Amino acid sequence: MKTELKFEALQSLPAELLVVLATDASTSKDKNAVAEPVLLTRDAAVASADKPVLKSGEFTASACETLLFYGPPELKAKRLLIVGVGKSGKVSLTEIRKAAGAAVRFAKPRSIRHVTFVVPEHDGLSLPAAARAAVEGAFVGDFDPDTYKSDRKDRSIEQFTVVAPVSADKKTVEAAFREGVILGESQNFTRALVNEPGNRLTPTVLGQRAAAMCKEQGLPCEVHSTEKIKELKMGAFWAVAQGSDEPPALIVMRYEPKDAPKDGPVLALVGKGITFDTGGISIKPSEGMEKMKYDMAGGAAMIGAMRAIAQLKPKVRVIGIVCSAENMPSGKAYRPGDVAIAMSGKAIEVLNTDAEGRMVLADGLHYAKQLGATHLIDAATLTGACVVALGMVNAGVFANDEASYEHFQKALEISGEKFWRLPVEDEYREMIVSHIGDITNTGGSRYGGAITAAMFLKEFVDETPWLHLDIAGVAWMDEQKPWIAKGPSGVAVRSIVEWVRSYEK
Repeated sequence: MKTELKFEALQSLPAELLVVLATDASTSKDKNAVAEPVLLTRDAAVASADKPVLKSGEFTASACETLLFYGPPELKAKRLLIVGVGKSGKVSLTEIRKAAGAAVRFAKPRSIRHVTFVVPEHDGLSLPAAARAAVEGAFVGDFDPDTYKSDRKDRSIEQFTVVAPVSADKKTVEAAFREGVILGESQNFTRALVNEPGNRLTPTVLGQRAAAMCKEQGLPCEVHSTEKIKELKMGAFWAVAQGSDEPPALIVMRYEPKDAPKDGPVLALVGKGITFDTGGISIKPSEGMEKMKYDMAGGAAMIGAMRAIAQLKPKVRVIGIVCSAENMPSGKAYRPGDVAIAMSGKAIEVLNTDAEGRMVLADGLHYAKQLGATHLIDAATLTGACVVALGMVNAGVFANDEASYEHFQKALEISGEKFWRLPVEDEYREMIVSHIGDITNTGGSRYGGAITAAMFLKEFVDETPWLHLDIAGVAWMDEQKPWIAKGPSGVAVRSIVEWVRSYEK
């Protein structure tokens, strides 16, 4: 999808589909009262084009509600699409992202290939931030997962144009727009990886895709396999990997800007890259197992984040590590009752082979520290327990350091992604104490599973500031929404990038 930013009056602007946002301005408690929706543009030509319909009460401007006009008078646009963003007092960048995505998904099945989106003007809303949110949302809306359909018809949007007021500060809007393009493309890059079937995206292929991205973006990248993993004594990672005929991949990406302070932080992004998860010997039920190709979504998010970081060029050093393997049952597979010795030297008693993500992350986190990381963040589709706790709305975030968490909170204000903090307290550690080794790889009960998984990872970071993102419930959309297709969401890419950028400030 090509993107463009313009600063023009709407009256003289040719467009296949001109998109304007509107809010629901109703404040009365009387359900029969009709309040005219408010258009989020000060352009008089648009206001006159749809006045009768807006007064009728037929269109309420609820979130992602659409209203289409053909040949609107006083405009050169062929079509005018009004998209609702809900109540006026609740207009946010998140709603703008959704509205842009909804506009794109409205256009695609109608063979409209050029979409022109008007940056909303609303009190308290930053024009640059709104322009960025619009283009991010457009990329999200443009992605479809139908890659392998034999009769696939490419309905992708060819051109997405964002129009800002002539009076806007061009420099700041242009900078924000460019950031939105980079982040939108990187989120879709991540989604494309997650969407790949397990037979098409093995650990080896994931390593190749990461290396190709790094080469394109000018990042150093190393992809190691079995010999290096054994040389590094990554016993937890290898325990998982040994059950598959497909060799594992240890992916190491680096972003090393020359203008980063020598005494500044080194941030490590560590991702779980299980390209298919059967559960191993503790095999999963067959129902829904086909979705386990998405178990590498955390690793894909780190690859996508590194892509964006390479282009945004923050003045901070970053290391990206993805531990990729298949978790398969075989005569070589690790078993319940086994003891694996992690790279750190800790002895892990395996209670359940389906708790494999934390095993590979344990060695990835320790390795990141060996490479000089001063701050750690990991992302993983780690636990069903987190989905039980938070549903498919919020992802879970855990932290051992308040300063790192404050950085992440600020990142969420920009990214608009939803994370909810869960505890990592010493009382929970008692649930993973092993009587034969140091720790067990599960808490041994159905209670607090997301937290005991985080406590397990905490064992391998020691005092290093660390954040753990459990994205199991939100990395895959089980249902299509007006602004996004069913399938991979690309969640966490924007938040991770903003967390990294916060350290150069």
